Amino acid sequence: MNKHKKSLKSKTKFCFEIFLPFMGILFVAATLRAPLSTLGPVLTEISKSLHLSNSEAGLLTTIPLMAFAFLSIFVGQLSRKLSIEKFLLFSIVLLIVGLYIRVMGTVFTLFLGSAILGVAICIGNVLVPGYIKKTFPNKSGMVIGFYSVSMNLTAALASGFSIAIGKLSGLGWKGSLGIWIWVAVFSFLIWLPIVLKSRGTAKAQKTEKSNLNIFKSPLAWQISIFMGLQSLMYYSLVTWLPMLLQDFGMPNEESGWVLSFMQMAMLPLTFLGPIIASKLSNQKSLVLIVAAGMFISVLLIIFFKLQYVYAAVILFGMSSGLSFSLSMMFFVLRTTDSHTATKISGMAQSVGYLLAAFGPPIFGKLYEYGNTWNLSLYFLLVVVIIILVVGLKAARDRLIK
Repeated sequence: MNKHKKSLKSKTKFCFEIFLPFMGILFVAATLRAPLSTLGPVLTEISKSLHLSNSEAGLLTTIPLMAFAFLSIFVGQLSRKLSIEKFLLFSIVLLIVGLYIRVMGTVFTLFLGSAILGVAICIGNVLVPGYIKKTFPNKSGMVIGFYSVSMNLTAALASGFSIAIGKLSGLGWKGSLGIWIWVAVFSFLIWLPIVLKSRGTAKAQKTEKSNLNIFKSPLAWQISIFMGLQSLMYYSLVTWLPMLLQDFGMPNEESGWVLSFMQMAMLPLTFLGPIIASKLSNQKSLVLIVAAGMFISVLLIIFFKLQYVYAAVILFGMSSGLSFSLSMMFFVLRTTDSHTATKISGMAQSVGYLLAAFGPPIFGKLYEYGNTWNLSLYFLLVVVIIILVVGLKAARDRLIK
């Protein structure tokens, strides 16, 4: 009888302390990018259905990104008032509401739903790294690797199957966007028992909260700038690479596939990067690899145009995947507790999305100014040099205090 009780207790502990939190992280990750990436392929259909102008349609993506930029820092502050588990559960409920309202079929509900899900995703973006540090302190590299892959893989699949889901469901764009409600509901069902189980540990969680002013930390700024600039590189190429390649003479259809190659190339190092980073005393070597990969890939496009373009985008994708996962790991490796990890996550994502937002317009404006893509690509080379400088500082074996 005692042996049976011990076995049951051991299984219950494994379920609530390892399995459910791990699955919860994966399912939250699956809802942090896919609801946005599924929008692009059906944007034309939405515009025709609801008679949206191009600028109005563009706002559907801009509104969530602005939520990330302006609200992330406040999420870090609010996490002092509420446990991470409860806050994440609240974000999932908010996401379900936003996803449902977004597909109700009017212009007002479309924009309102987009704003609500932007807030919900913002909360998840900020809190998950802190939750990983708290729940898996000795396996944070591996868990962040799975988290990053889940986020990026579901985003890629969502955009690829968006139109097919709409046709299969018979609901058009509403089906394409609405399918993610069920993923969010399943995520809620995983997180509910985690929250109920965590009630008894609320007091212990409060003791680790500090009054650290994150904005006074040079290291926090270095991490934030590193994350922002690597995002700027990614969003600049995601936005303009197909048009750039078309101007070089590549067929329209093939230019889209080149972009897919770049995004798929991110996945292996998105997973392996955090595991490698967690085993190193400092991460300077990884920053050097990131900078070298990005620099060489841009040079290949400048000097050889289409000749080595697949090699260039695969190299850039691998470098971008490593830089993204390295940014996530800095939140964990440079902090002493989950609350500080949440605060730096909030700061870095606020600063990061603001910086990243400037990339595509600057890239496009430089093309208009010189009527050549070289100026835009030289701009990226300058950004890579700054990434190297701040990245080497962020990679030193220090803690935010």
